[in-house]
Amino acid sequence: MVKSELVLEAKGLVKIYGTGKTAVHALNGLDLALRAGEFVVILGPSGSGKSTLLNMLGLMDRPDRGEIIFSAKSAAQLPEPDRARLRSERIGFVFQFDALLPEFTILENITMPARIAGRVPLEQAEVRGVDLLDHLGLKLIRDRFPYQVSGGERQRAALCRALINKPSVLLADEPTGNLDKHNGELVFKDLKAMAESQGSAVLMVTHNESARDYAARSLHMQDGVIGK
Repeated sequence: MVKSELVLEAKGLVKIYGTGKTAVHALNGLDLALRAGEFVVILGPSGSGKSTLLNMLGLMDRPDRGEIIFSAKSAAQLPEPDRARLRSERIGFVFQFDALLPEFTILENITMPARIAGRVPLEQAEVRGVDLLDHLGLKLIRDRFPYQVSGGERQRAALCRALINKPSVLLADEPTGNLDKHNGELVFKDLKAMAESQGSAVLMVTHNESARDYAARSLHMQDGVIGK
């Protein structure tokens, strides 16, 4: 089977918080590779370094050592303006809480990153937003406000928002942590479907063991390193 494009690599990532005897080694020479269209789940206990890893891969923090490569280009030590542009153009984020803006409709929330990036006309962004909602069976909530829909629908709308700019990589940090079992499994299904249909590499960190059933690969993280 022909492998898809390698879109993100982490090589030897090290991150240490503090110094001396109180230093915390959050990442200890971690390696990871993600391919287009792949849904990868990382499981591990609290304090294993999962969120630190996402902060590094999302270019929101810098490793003390190691490299982060997007589509064969080094990114870990880029100047901050270049990192911000790469985050906007190539990376989508989904967190435990949807963070939808209450004064905007669901569709307006979804298109917000496209409005900010300004790379496509608003009408084109709205068409894509509706297509994403329709793909998840949520087209009927497009004109509702966040308070008018369920928590599960808000989180799935947040997934659409993360995909509006067609990112190469989607990073999800405990996206089902605030949901019941049924809605959590819907989000897992959505992440798998979106990886396959949109071609993004999707990386999710979670405590939820059920995520293994939907992932192309599931990995375990402990003490700042990844094993299988």
